[in-house]
Amino acid sequence: MRLSIRHTILDWTARGAISDARAALELAGVLPGAREWRAFLDRLLTWSAAVAFAAAAVFFIAYNWNELGRFAKFALAQALVLGSLIGYWRLGPDGLAGKAALLAGSVFLGALLALFGQVYQTGADTWELFANWAALILPWVLVGRFASLWMLWIALLNIAVVFYYRVFPGLFGLLARGDEQLWTLFVFNTAALVAWECAARRIAWLEERWAPRLLAMASGGLITVLMLEAILGALGLHRERSSLAALLVYPAWLAAGYAVYRGRLRELFVLAGGCLSILVVVTAFLAKLLLDRSGDTAASFLLIALVVIAMAAASGWWLKQLAREVPQ
Repeated sequence: MRLSIRHTILDWTARGAISDARAALELAGVLPGAREWRAFLDRLLTWSAAVAFAAAAVFFIAYNWNELGRFAKFALAQALVLGSLIGYWRLGPDGLAGKAALLAGSVFLGALLALFGQVYQTGADTWELFANWAALILPWVLVGRFASLWMLWIALLNIAVVFYYRVFPGLFGLLARGDEQLWTLFVFNTAALVAWECAARRIAWLEERWAPRLLAMASGGLITVLMLEAILGALGLHRERSSLAALLVYPAWLAAGYAVYRGRLRELFVLAGGCLSILVVVTAFLAKLLLDRSGDTAASFLLIALVVIAMAAASGWWLKQLAREVPQ
């Protein structure tokens, strides 16, 4: 409600109906006060401290690798994990400090796994480290019930997929081998986005919008790259199946995104990302079509530039119109 009032006042100010926007905002009570600033700084410093402490512990072990003995390294890593879990238990699962402690403990567990593999040289591949890391912290993710830990878990699975395909480049021969990794990541992140949006309607702590926005960026970025590959690299005889799949999935992804984020959730951020994706894809298509077949390169670049300017202006105008009706 406060954001809607703030947006209305700023809109009236832009139209010249209000001369002093700050006075109007203060009168409406939508400017952050001392309590809001304290809450913001508390969250910022708590999460910053947790991340900094986790990074400092990992770098301390790495820097003193030769000076620390094997048992000292394991004792320190295990003490950090145990201390984080005790902190989570003592500070409470619903408090900000307790959640930060659990997040730090999840990072320490990954450092402990990496330490085990480095000391004993198990011969495991890198993707197994991240896959096991994600599997081991899954109970904590389920118990913790906060978005940051879930995003860490999703990120670990993404990294595991990337490293998996460096060892095993093919998967059942369903798609062209060079595109399997992108398709797998796209399907996984899209499924995670759909699951998140569906669950957020029933679970209050999943209502934070930054997490699904990141998932939408990942999903949209991957399908855009696949579409670019279909345009720039697969108009010939190779990668035909992957190119056909991209040509079918990309418009379906755009249509689904418009229906959900324009009609139901009214999410301006995702719609802006869709406009950027369309602009990139159309530009790549024109570049492939004109620069490969036209003898006049200068005219082709001029036409592409004009199309880009027109699309950017149209997207900006449309998004500005939506900003007036979509809650910010």
